[in-house]
Amino acid sequence: MIEQVGQIMVYVQNQDEAVKFWTEKAGFVVISENDNGQGFKWFEIAPTKEAATSIVLHNKELVAKMQPELHLGTPSLMFYSKNLDQLYKDFKEKNITVGEIVNMPHGRVFNFADHENNYFAVMEKQGM
Repeated sequence: MIEQVGQIMVYVQNQDEAVKFWTEKAGFVVISENDNGQGFKWFEIAPTKEAATSIVLHNKELVAKMQPELHLGTPSLMFYSKNLDQLYKDFKEKNITVGEIVNMPHGRVFNFADHENNYFAVMEKQGM
């Protein structure tokens, strides 16, 4: 039986810029940095060190060479925030591309783009 989502793989063109975006702009922390000593490295990031699920940033070009059959598209991720208005303001102040806040049946949501124009969403979630 699967108990929880452990890691989500995100394949990026530039890992260093991706780490910079997620830590300096989105407020994530680096959980670990790994290098196999043969040019293959990856970064594990999460909203907090205690988060149950993390994102692993992989080099898209290198993974494509190693596993050409692997789908390398960006997953559609929905993040949660207790204070959507403050997060939206923070993202705009950090020059992150954001969409308008919209009301959905399950709560208020906005989209944002990373440095490679991959889009993600944030939903307001009370009582987390």
